[in-house]
Amino acid sequence: IPSLQLTVTFVLRVGLEFPTIDVRFQNLSVEADCEVVQGKPIPTLWNTITTVFSALTKVSRCKSQSYKIKILKDISGIIKPSRMTLLLGPPGCGKTTLLQALSGKLNPSLKVTGEISYNGYKFTEFVPQNTSAYISQYDLHISEMTVRETLDFSARCQGIGGRADMLKEISRREKQSGIVPEPDIDTYMKAISVEGLKGTLQTDYILKILGLDICADTIVGDAMNRGISGGQKRRLTTGEMIIGPNKALFMDEISTGLDSSTTFQIVTCLQQLTHITEATLLVSLLQPAPETFDLFDDIILMAEGKIVYQGPRSSVQEFFEHCGFRCPERKGVADFLQELLSERDQAQYWYRKDQPHSFVSVDNFIVAFKKFQAAQKLNEELCTPFNKRESHKSALSFNMYSMGKWELLKTCMAREWLLMKRNSFVHIFKSSQLVVIALITMTIFIRTRMKLDLVHASYYQGSLFYALIRLMTTGITELALTVSRLSVFYKQRDFYFYPAWAYSIPAAILKIPFSLMDAFLWTALTYYVIGYSPEPERFFRLLFLLFLVHQMAISLFRLIASVVRDPPFAANFSLFTLLVIFLFSGFIIPRPLLPAWVKWGFWLSPLAYSEIGVAVNEFLAPRWQQVSSSNATLGQQVLEKRGLNFSDYYYWISVGALIGFWMIFNIGFTFALSLLKPPGSSRAIISHERFSYLKAKEDLSDTAQQKELPSVDSLTERKVKEMVLPFKPITISFKDVQYFVDTPKKLREQGYPQRLQLLQDITGAFRPGVLTALMGVSGAGKTTLMDVLSGRKTGGYIEGEIRIGGYPKVQETYARIS
Repeated sequence: IPSLQLTVTFVLRVGLEFPTIDVRFQNLSVEADCEVVQGKPIPTLWNTITTVFSALTKVSRCKSQSYKIKILKDISGIIKPSRMTLLLGPPGCGKTTLLQALSGKLNPSLKVTGEISYNGYKFTEFVPQNTSAYISQYDLHISEMTVRETLDFSARCQGIGGRADMLKEISRREKQSGIVPEPDIDTYMKAISVEGLKGTLQTDYILKILGLDICADTIVGDAMNRGISGGQKRRLTTGEMIIGPNKALFMDEISTGLDSSTTFQIVTCLQQLTHITEATLLVSLLQPAPETFDLFDDIILMAEGKIVYQGPRSSVQEFFEHCGFRCPERKGVADFLQELLSERDQAQYWYRKDQPHSFVSVDNFIVAFKKFQAAQKLNEELCTPFNKRESHKSALSFNMYSMGKWELLKTCMAREWLLMKRNSFVHIFKSSQLVVIALITMTIFIRTRMKLDLVHASYYQGSLFYALIRLMTTGITELALTVSRLSVFYKQRDFYFYPAWAYSIPAAILKIPFSLMDAFLWTALTYYVIGYSPEPERFFRLLFLLFLVHQMAISLFRLIASVVRDPPFAANFSLFTLLVIFLFSGFIIPRPLLPAWVKWGFWLSPLAYSEIGVAVNEFLAPRWQQVSSSNATLGQQVLEKRGLNFSDYYYWISVGALIGFWMIFNIGFTFALSLLKPPGSSRAIISHERFSYLKAKEDLSDTAQQKELPSVDSLTERKVKEMVLPFKPITISFKDVQYFVDTPKKLREQGYPQRLQLLQDITGAFRPGVLTALMGVSGAGKTTLMDVLSGRKTGGYIEGEIRIGGYPKVQETYARIS
């Protein structure tokens, strides 16, 4: 990283020190609640019922229906600055839990004991979420944003840290020492020290390092929108967090979906970042290549929630040779370490041929490691507390957010406006649909067929109620848009990018123009054609009321999405809510006909106030004031028939009620975003057999007894029946396969052709009985080729010849066997 090296040299020349973070954890344990079910551990309705029934009846064999799984078991260690540490271990050993615990991102429902400190400060004394960066193994991004926009937003939210203060101090010391700064380095440092920029040089820097510059202006995409590849998403997830000023980085499986060369390139950059800026890095990798493994300074090897080895990478083979195991010459050390902990694979590495091999358990390795020199040195460092006075003032963050409230609001407002432009088709289609329905409504309730009498008054009232329904149901599109972005919001909220109110306020404000446009389109088209009261002020009063109904509906569906969060359930719940609101609106069932015990529902329905407002606005107009034989005006008779005989000032009460509902729904939306946890639970579900196995394993403390412990499979007395399914071997052949997609508009403006070619002249065959590996770098087109051959590509243009068993492929038939 040449510019970073020159910058560091530039900083050290004036005698400044970089802030460093020393992360320590002592006696750290994490437990999770576990639910025990009868039979197979599948959360079916029957398993749930039997579990509850067993708990209520207190069946003897199921007395303990609650069980605590120990994920991390009394571990201690130090993650040192300026050293890159590799976290190794088989799946399920607790790597992710350790990374989340150290970065302060652990699920609050987990029980944590022990102590974690940064530079001697405990978690309660500073803000760990804003001091460290945790790179998740899940790629959660907003699909409509491009790679560059995603990184720019992340950079704005994370701020610049102490770069501005460091730049001021450098300038002061340069003047005192008479040092003339190099122009390029001085420009670079000033560019990355300006806060709140929409696009920064830091973004271009990260794009180049991670190899994302080739897709910088491509949207991220999802299952419905074509975007970047899976490997590029993985790199984007990494870049989203390292673009900030955080000095402690905890990375979870950053190589998923990446080829070994790309992983090596990224880890090389991280190594230079660690050594040059003295950052603190803990990286979890499942199967690193030998070249990547050699880039790390320290190793942490985990198994069964315990740390088997922690120390220098150069000493790890020495320790296991001391235990009697040696890594073969042509074997990767990382694979050797992980297979060594497996009872099935351990024996092949035993090199003391004069002694018989017996399985060495994880606990035996831990006992041996305590006598090793690296462990003794680690214990000495842990016993010596870190001196808080040595901590740099800008190493830790004591503020919850990196920017001020106004800057956070502007940043989220800019992103929300960008997303609204990206989803402009949805809003334009919704408004166009409203115009078409308004034209149809005009022809049904046209004024030439409407008279001023009691019969046609119900038609006027029905058309007004239909206008309320249309404006209310138009806001249901907000439900899907909000649900689709909640997972990204929870990630960014928990990383302290911005608070919930910074997300909810722009979402509410920027929808106002669309509500005003939809209300104006409907009112302008229908008002005088249907023949409502011709006074201009009543036209604008109806327009304002429809505008408030639309705003209230959008806020209601947004609240439902934030509370329910599951897309299918949220859709069903919103339809049920609409049904209840319509039922108590006072039109479908007039207010006098409502049973006495549910009349309160009328005053809780937002549509009821809307119905009062539009009815009062229309039927208290001068043209409805004809006095009949009953000494009541025609308008009053219409209102009394529906139980809406209110005074004219009730229009403003309706307006106030709708504004109140709008505020309540938006405040509820903000509180739901702030207080609710992300979907998913830390409560595991296991079978009773697995529970018995774990319980027996806990009770047996002697190593010799553990060897005789029955396996889980032996506890489940199952009879396995072998069965052969007949099938016909089939050869898949393809010749000169081409695949094109339409070029995005932004790339066409830059001179790219109308169509991009993703596959070019692909010829080959897959034969029965031959296992074929499809290989290539990230973004090479592996997934695209498999999608084309399997017929999963519904967009784009496919050319070439694909044959199944020598015959041209027919997708309807092929789908049954693929």
